[in-house]
Amino acid sequence: HLKDNFIGELSGGERQRVILARALAQEPKVLLLDEPTAHLDIHHQVSTLKLIQELARAEGLAVLAVLHDLNLASSFSDRIALLVDGKILAQGSPEEVIVAERLHRAYGSGILVMSRPDNLNRPIVLPDLRI
Repeated sequence: HLKDNFIGELSGGERQRVILARALAQEPKVLLLDEPTAHLDIHHQVSTLKLIQELARAEGLAVLAVLHDLNLASSFSDRIALLVDGKILAQGSPEEVIVAERLHRAYGSGILVMSRPDNLNRPIVLPDLRI
């Protein structure tokens, strides 16, 4: 429905999706993404990351994505690297990297880490409001 619009007329989220579509249209072997879900509502965040995940698995596409949302990173990543001041603090599976003590060291605030209630064995992160 937006095919006749100029990119400058699109919202931030629509623009983000156009940029991703342009990258995928080139059929890359490696996809480098910097905040691919920025400016997207939760529905479009999930559908975008599901699409990228499906393409990665079906097409053998390697994906390196920068995500500041730890819950999205945990839900959609096979491996995570936690960076602090440009250095890798930890890397591994979401379960290995997303640990409360490590996140506290990285972010300097109270953080609770729990298992997802849907038994997907992925950690979820919440702020610790008791601090």
